[in-house]
Amino acid sequence: MTPLPPSGTQIELVHGEHRAVVVEVGGGLRSYDHAGRRVVDGFPENELAGGGRGQVLFPWPNRLADGRWDDDGTTRQLPLSEPPAGNAIHGLVRWSAWDVQQAGAAGASARHTLAPQPGYPFRLSLRIDYRLSVAGLDVTTTVRNESSRPAPFGLGFHPYLASGGLVDDLILTVPAETRLLLDRRGIPTGDEPVAGTAYDYRAGHLVGAAVIDDAFAHVQRGEGELARVTVAGPAGRVQLWAGPGFDYLQVFTGDTLGPARRRRGLAVEPMTCPPNGLASGEGLIRLEPGAFAELDWGITAAV
Repeated sequence: MTPLPPSGTQIELVHGEHRAVVVEVGGGLRSYDHAGRRVVDGFPENELAGGGRGQVLFPWPNRLADGRWDDDGTTRQLPLSEPPAGNAIHGLVRWSAWDVQQAGAAGASARHTLAPQPGYPFRLSLRIDYRLSVAGLDVTTTVRNESSRPAPFGLGFHPYLASGGLVDDLILTVPAETRLLLDRRGIPTGDEPVAGTAYDYRAGHLVGAAVIDDAFAHVQRGEGELARVTVAGPAGRVQLWAGPGFDYLQVFTGDTLGPARRRRGLAVEPMTCPPNGLASGEGLIRLEPGAFAELDWGITAAV
């Protein structure tokens, strides 16, 4: 049998000048190019998805302090996947095998069932549909509760938008009214309006030397109830849009990554809940037994 690459089976999507690859390990997005230029700063076929690149964050995005949360009066303990900070980070499905299948030349579906476990005793099925069109990439996630009681969860995605160089040269627009204030572990302690601060990207301004690893809230939505984050630089403009339910946006300039990746792509992460949401309850989606939720986000490559 021919050995598979670290990210497993590779499914290539093609629509005109759009190209993308969805992978088996984590069910994530390894690459997306348009007209010969990178739209997302992904990872090579022979490497793991370092820095969360293109990964699915479920059943919580971002950090959970001490890996601990209250499940209707029962304290649940999750593995500390960010040991130096004492956090559980980015959920339980990033390194799991997904069933990935081609869905026509321009589409793919990734399916996974999250089995009950001591730290998260719920059975949830996930289906992620990736589709390319003339407009760009559309990602639809369907979550169904196969448990016997209501299940709380959060969902996020971790694409890095390609800069064509350093993120310093990007003009960033984030349609958010507030920024969460974080402690040294990345856990929220409150929030503040972005107006009058260096974090006000509503009208768009140069990233420059700014170090950003922040969650933004109170996002403003436009046509189609979509929140749109835009980055513009020497290589062109890219826009990430987030549909209803994705009410938080994490932006990360990649300063803690290794030298080859540091500040080379701007992570823009649509999230349904803030950091520590599984513990605080803020922004969590609670599905009744047998119920499902559907959430959409995507990337427009040429705007």
